[in-house]
Amino acid sequence: MKGPNLNLPELKELLELLNERNITEFELEEDGVKLRIKKGVLEAVASSQVDQQVINTDVVSSPPDTSTASLPDTTGLMIVKAPMVGTFYRQPGPGEAPFAEKGAQVNKGQVLCIIEAMKLMNDILSEYQGELVEAYVDDGQPVSFGDPLFAIRET
Repeated sequence: MKGPNLNLPELKELLELLNERNITEFELEEDGVKLRIKKGVLEAVASSQVDQQVINTDVVSSPPDTSTASLPDTTGLMIVKAPMVGTFYRQPGPGEAPFAEKGAQVNKGQVLCIIEAMKLMNDILSEYQGELVEAYVDDGQPVSFGDPLFAIRET
């Protein structure tokens, strides 16, 4: 069974990067093999019709984040969430204008931000049309899968 195309030094570098950026969850799938890293546990699952392999190893000794910071009331708002783990960017490049500002009208399919994952820039598109009410993440900050990025009031 063939695994992800990562050698040990690359895997160590990836783990250090995830720890430095305080990324709590990361997932990579390649050639039928899925590598999922959660803070505190490394889980490699090789998905195959014939067999399955699971490896658990402690990779981070710090306790999970237990902060109870809550978001403002989002009743009636549509929340755009991070579809992946990576680094959040509000503009296409340094010194350029953000894709969308608070208070601006956004269209369905419009680029709202970029999430960099594994040196790939991924456009995050709005699923909604309406007013951008809130941006929850600062430029250059790490995000995890499912983190709220924006609140939009549909029109």
